[in-house]
Amino acid sequence: MTVFLCTACGTAYPEAAAPPDACPICQDERQYVPATGQAWTGREALAQGHRNAWRRHEPGLFSVQTVPAFAINQRAFLLVTPHGNILWDCIALLDAATEALVHGLGGIRAIAISHPHYYTTMQDWAAAFGATLHLHAADRDWIMRPSPALRLWEGETLELAPGATLIRAGGHFPGGTVLHWAQAAEGAGALLAGDIVQVTPGARRVSFQWSYPNMLPLPADAVRRIAATLAPWRYERIYGAFAGQEVLRDGPGIVARSAARYVELLDGRM
Repeated sequence: MTVFLCTACGTAYPEAAAPPDACPICQDERQYVPATGQAWTGREALAQGHRNAWRRHEPGLFSVQTVPAFAINQRAFLLVTPHGNILWDCIALLDAATEALVHGLGGIRAIAISHPHYYTTMQDWAAAFGATLHLHAADRDWIMRPSPALRLWEGETLELAPGATLIRAGGHFPGGTVLHWAQAAEGAGALLAGDIVQVTPGARRVSFQWSYPNMLPLPADAVRRIAATLAPWRYERIYGAFAGQEVLRDGPGIVARSAARYVELLDGRM
């Protein structure tokens, strides 16, 4: 029996003798099935050819990303707090070195994930560290593998620890979530945004999409809602889903200006 992982998105499926016929997450229009077709690997096979690389961004904030790249190739973040550590987003590979490093940093108390494309092996991470797994209830249909650690939350915000708050922004998925960390940036605050708010290559703009690989935009009302939802929150930095995606200053101004320009273009104002 094997826990099979989709090689396109990294999602883990329940133990079985053979892989599933298809990955519903990749069949959805927000993701894609590769032109070469659906393919699968196992957790053990993934660990044989890949490892995880770590980076410290600022005091108490580390990112981890698999190399060589696997599936979507997002990074996850570990927030080290006095009230217990938080894993933001998730990656498929959980190897022995990663387990040892995380335990050395104090383990993980809570896991929160921005949207279903990054669910990957969240069940394994929760089991390894005895963590509670927080997902927004609006995205419950995309959970492909059960876990006793799972807690579905509803509403617009959820405080995981003092100063660490989940915010439902919607957009890419109905339950699309970002994490506000008030203590980051020496108290100026940071937004861990996944790709619910996508930091662009120049790090002076962000963008919003229904489907990134298929380049399908969000409607204007959804973009306005994201901007309005984030407007009351104080933060300076934005940490995105992929390496190098960091806004280091004026995060709220960049979100507001980017959202306004996005809506202008949807309205035909070049």
